Amino acid sequence: MNAVASSKPRSKNAWMKTMHQWHWVSAAISLAGLILFSITGVTLNNAALFEGNAKTTQRELVLPTDMHNDLQSWANTVAEAHASGATSPPVGHPVLPANLENWLDQALGIRIAGRPAEVSADEVYVSLPEPGGDAWLAIDLATGDLEYERIHRGAIAYLNDLHKGRHSGIAWRWFIDILAVACLVFAITGLVLLKIHGKNRPMTWPVTSAGVVIPVLLMLLLVH
Repeated sequence: MNAVASSKPRSKNAWMKTMHQWHWVSAAISLAGLILFSITGVTLNNAALFEGNAKTTQRELVLPTDMHNDLQSWANTVAEAHASGATSPPVGHPVLPANLENWLDQALGIRIAGRPAEVSADEVYVSLPEPGGDAWLAIDLATGDLEYERIHRGAIAYLNDLHKGRHSGIAWRWFIDILAVACLVFAITGLVLLKIHGKNRPMTWPVTSAGVVIPVLLMLLLVH
């Protein structure tokens, strides 16, 4: 009997230790993300107070002859494939030739990263959206003239778009998902710890209940 009774406190202590460990680990993982998303939650909710000055950059270049010839050949291939009714690349999501993309990256200081191009009879257009801004480039197929424009709306707009996962890339979307899981673990282990320590803290459940009831009432009564 004594052995069984003594095993229960050890089991409970091990359970509490596990919960504390998961709680602090998930808190450490999500700390920076929670701070970022809390700050950008305020800036998004009060966007009028944090309007930045947009900075516009414009460039005009002419493609080298070899690049121009490669682009025309590629555009003709896309047009022919489209006319034949093909649905596989390069028609579905045509990507610029690798040598041209590399040249554009270096000449303009950008990173096209395989973004799809829109091909018309007279030009090739590539949209280059990014967090906190937008950009595009257009190349005249007949002359090889290139026009590039980038609009950057400032650091706050950049962080706001990261909050929304807007034009942020696959790595950042993975980060948001991992952060969400870490926050969920943090919340669940926190709830378990509240239950464990709640007996000695009378205000635990009234305060916890208020944290649930208040947003629900706001949604039901004041959100419209």
